[in-house]
Amino acid sequence: MSRTQNLRQNVVNQMLDGIIRGHIRSPLPSQAALAEMYNVSRTTVRHTLTHLYQQGVLEKVNDSYVILRMPLAEDGFDCMTLSLEEQVKEFEKAFFQMINQKQLRAGDSFTELQLSRAVNVSPMVVREFLLRFSRYNLIDNVRRGQWCMKKLDQNYAEQLFELRQMLETHALSRFINLPAQDERWLQAKELLSRHRQLRDTISNNYRLFSQLDRDFHGLILSAANNPFFNQSLEIISVIFHFHYQWDETDLKQRNIIAIEEHMAILSALICRNDQDAARELHRHFDTAKQSMIRSIQQNAV
Repeated sequence: MSRTQNLRQNVVNQMLDGIIRGHIRSPLPSQAALAEMYNVSRTTVRHTLTHLYQQGVLEKVNDSYVILRMPLAEDGFDCMTLSLEEQVKEFEKAFFQMINQKQLRAGDSFTELQLSRAVNVSPMVVREFLLRFSRYNLIDNVRRGQWCMKKLDQNYAEQLFELRQMLETHALSRFINLPAQDERWLQAKELLSRHRQLRDTISNNYRLFSQLDRDFHGLILSAANNPFFNQSLEIISVIFHFHYQWDETDLKQRNIIAIEEHMAILSALICRNDQDAARELHRHFDTAKQSMIRSIQQNAV
């Protein structure tokens, strides 16, 4: 199947889903508005509308299309095996991997359609993800459908650490006060065991630390029982493990130090020693902050 045909079938499926969910109502928006909504050409929109008209989902009234009936499974195509939610997860993972593997670097430009085709997800999924991600001020919307990667500066890093320290210090104090039967105490013990296992094989597996770090900070933040705290984990993970500006010359040593600091925090937590846990957490922040600033300065040279 050609890319053009695959794209058209994907848009058909997305539009059917939009009708079912009530996001698209009768009469349908103009072709220009639909093209903007799905980030595709008007030609693709015309092919989509023609297909839905032939299937009997839509009816043409003068220059507009109205919904004649609710879509059925057979009205769409099997080209997109993933649900919308699965596509979002798939693209997020792929996007971060592109950054981590240096396929996207500071100053690089790319289009939504390029990423959509590379990951084989709907262009609408790509656009919505990039619009959400742009709130972190790491990418610029140059013009419709085109984006550019931005650089970090030291001020941005220091502001990020200020937020991170406030959130996790508060979450840590909540963690200490969790009831003894809370499952997160068991998760903390399991996480400590995973840290020990990685420490013993760190020479060959130091790149696996990024997921362990995400799980560690996610566990601490979860104690706040606040969804806004959990959302902060996304930008923290991107900055610390997927950002294109990191100097990797001492990555193994940085990860070794971070593992030891994590283990000190977890050990204090499990022993219910709040003062030691808080002190070790702040030490971890100081180490990570200095490492990040040093990396940014090296890349600025």
